[in-house]
Amino acid sequence: MVQINRVHTGSGDSGETSLVDGSRVLKSHPRLMVVGLCDELNTSLGLVIMESNRLSEIAHDGGQRPTVRRVKAVLSASMSRVQQELFDLGAELACPLDAIPEYMELIDENDSDMLLEELDAWNQKLTPLKSFIMPTGSPPVALVHHSRTMVRRLERHMVGLGDEIRPIALQYVNRLSDWLFVLARWITHCLGESEVLWVPKGQRAVLGESPKDIQESLEKDFDEL
Repeated sequence: MVQINRVHTGSGDSGETSLVDGSRVLKSHPRLMVVGLCDELNTSLGLVIMESNRLSEIAHDGGQRPTVRRVKAVLSASMSRVQQELFDLGAELACPLDAIPEYMELIDENDSDMLLEELDAWNQKLTPLKSFIMPTGSPPVALVHHSRTMVRRLERHMVGLGDEIRPIALQYVNRLSDWLFVLARWITHCLGESEVLWVPKGQRAVLGESPKDIQESLEKDFDEL
């Protein structure tokens, strides 16, 4: 069991910190970059849980919204589990590959496969995509998309460490971004919202007002103030 009696030790005041094996490295070290990104991602998932808990289970007509209750339950369970797994991953990433303690329980194939099982189950409820999706939507959906991009950044930096990373750890992170993408779509579906699709540039002008029309409208409104 970890016991933390002091948060500030002063040992990092010079810009260095210790890895799990006790070796000292600069806080700008590539390994510390992936540890930090893992921490940032975990925080982002905490915001997803927070925003999902804010969703109202009462419809405008006073009726119940069981799909909202379902979203809350799924996010609470799945996000909390992934947060724990990311903490496991962060601890691993803070170790040189040849110095991982024997007592440390690592991300394994079962954790990675669980992500695939869940995203496949969610995906069965969704219609096939005919365009790319804009990373936007209600607060939980937008934050899931934000988290997805953070996963990709973490993955890129892990790849940069090459053979210093276990293949299964990299596989887990790669699947996590897909998991979040499908999850964002599933939440949108459950909430009865519409996805914002990417429209190629040549087709956007015919969808509504042109930028010039919008600007002229804004100037007219300003003059009338």
